[in-house]
Amino acid sequence: MKKIGILYHPKKEKALPFAEIIEKQLDARGVTVWKCSAWDSAEARELVDGTELILTIGGDGTILRAVQTVVPEPVPVTGINLGNLGFMTELSIDEAEEKLDDILAGKGWIDERHLLETVIANGDGRLPEKYYGLNDVVVARGEIARVIHVQVRINDEILTTCKADGVIVASATGSTGYALAANGPILYPQSKDLLLVPVAPHLSSAYALVLPDSAVITLSLQKFDTATLSIDGHINAPLDSKVNIKVKLSRHTVRFLRIHPENQFYSSLEWKLKGKN
Repeated sequence: MKKIGILYHPKKEKALPFAEIIEKQLDARGVTVWKCSAWDSAEARELVDGTELILTIGGDGTILRAVQTVVPEPVPVTGINLGNLGFMTELSIDEAEEKLDDILAGKGWIDERHLLETVIANGDGRLPEKYYGLNDVVVARGEIARVIHVQVRINDEILTTCKADGVIVASATGSTGYALAANGPILYPQSKDLLLVPVAPHLSSAYALVLPDSAVITLSLQKFDTATLSIDGHINAPLDSKVNIKVKLSRHTVRFLRIHPENQFYSSLEWKLKGKN
């Protein structure tokens, strides 16, 4: 590999110093390196051209921000974990230095994950806005602590109106995140299925649905509720009752360069759920 980018968590004390250590080690091996805060996505996107790998230093949240940097480019990502929980991160700090030569030699395998594509139509004449996310799309109550009414349509067929704190649409990757906390099932990471999970429903449907990759899910607020849209926890926008949100599986994917064996998902699942990486 000739060019590698490093995205680090700016609020974790160990992240920048370790990014500098990795930068020096890569530079000593003749690799062109750039580094940037994972929070500075605009700056990072300008550096991506020609990059063959992005190393993230932080946790799963840092990877979610890295996704916004690389999409739609097929640049693989390898996560180095500084946090307590790392479903998407691949290496600990100690492993990162130990496995650096293997990474540069192209060893390992590519774990390809589909993104969610979200289109927001405001109904006020503005052009629809399109966003991509890896984990989930959440429509949730706003500042006022009361339930919202979210009409759910699947492929333009009305399913139900959820009276709840919110509704989650999650990918297989996101099935171990907020959707799991809301009692959704865990999907195998490479699954193309989608999850629809209500959050704290009140006198309405409380079940989670597993939907095929052909499903187009439309969420719209009823009555005069105010709510918030959140994509992967860091793309956030206020919503009103005029908005329609369409979510489907994107044709774009994110590619993770993995070093650990492919068959470790099930064996490590219980440990990761308990926060023991």
